Amino acid sequence: MSVAIYTLTSPLHDESAVAGVTREFLSTLDCTYDFCGPDYAGFGSSHDLDLIYVRTGGTEGLFKELLPKLGGGPFYLLTSGKSNSLAASMEILSFLRQQGLKGEILHGDAEYVNARIALLHQVESARRKMRGTRLGIIGKPSDWLISSGYDPVTVRQKLGVELVSIMEEVLEALEPSTLADAAIACGTPVYESGQNVQDAFPGAWSLYKALRKVVERYELKGFTIRCFDLLTAVKNTGCIALARLNAEGYVAGCEGDVPAMLSMYIGRSLLGVSGFQANPSRIDPKTGEILFAHCTVPFDMVSRYAFDTHFESGIGVGVRGHVPEGPVTVFKVSGDLSRHFAAEGELLRNQSKPDLCRTQVVLQLPETAYFLTNPIGNHHIILPGHCRSLLEALVE
Repeated sequence: MSVAIYTLTSPLHDESAVAGVTREFLSTLDCTYDFCGPDYAGFGSSHDLDLIYVRTGGTEGLFKELLPKLGGGPFYLLTSGKSNSLAASMEILSFLRQQGLKGEILHGDAEYVNARIALLHQVESARRKMRGTRLGIIGKPSDWLISSGYDPVTVRQKLGVELVSIMEEVLEALEPSTLADAAIACGTPVYESGQNVQDAFPGAWSLYKALRKVVERYELKGFTIRCFDLLTAVKNTGCIALARLNAEGYVAGCEGDVPAMLSMYIGRSLLGVSGFQANPSRIDPKTGEILFAHCTVPFDMVSRYAFDTHFESGIGVGVRGHVPEGPVTVFKVSGDLSRHFAAEGELLRNQSKPDLCRTQVVLQLPETAYFLTNPIGNHHIILPGHCRSLLEALVE
């Protein structure tokens, strides 16, 4: 764990007495840390998480003088509560809020403080991982995504992510593939719709190889593609390509949906896992059950999978995956990052109805009213495990 602890101490206090309190307090921390003391030279650049240990009262002016050198935060103020340190921390945090800056006071028993440090370290590590990365938008967002716009300036300012527009390179990078080529990578394919799917498989694998070239050429950590245009351009789908690329550690989203891609990327940066981009198809407000479906799912999220046609078009290759039952979190951010939704629930079962996109999961969520009254678009991201607090700590 890469944590640094910096200090604020009033010169009016006796250093030997303060040092004793410091040793006692820091001994309660579970994490490994570098004690930087009053030397702020590496603040904001040398560690995943910087903590400012407010050792005494009377330090508010010292912090105000330091602030221009410390960047834009957020600022995490660690306090033992002794020597008026909590009061000073409250004054500092109030000042930060007046400046439009974010911060938090870490104060309480050892269990609470250590839990917050662990969570914040994971969040700040993800933030640093995202800075300077590039996500591609291959083609324009699909025409039906009328509420799913995005603000590239805000995305760069808040997440440090650059959005890169890419147009015709995928089709230009296409090269022929054989069924044997694809079988080597995917294992012996299991088909649910017979010869049509088998005949489309080499072309679907060619799309994977073309997208992989584009990812490497533009040094992308992920992308979203206007995939429905492939149905007319090459008479095939990108479903296998996206399933495979997500499993390889990239973010690969459908329909040119930038907010969905950002949500997937936040989840991967924070948790190191793939997310399933899907849309609610049916909701039962009385039971809290929601059916989510889509024609692709990351291969590393499923216990088994088979191939079918793409649902809407009846052509190409879609992925019917079986996602393990258990705890999940549904997550979505808006394209300008002004709103988010995160809810924890349970994946109850998988199903395979013929009148829906091929991967179908039934979740139980407590917040069904959100989907019917104030949703953030239609696509949402299903992540394994309960991780709402981590997601909200990063996006709030």
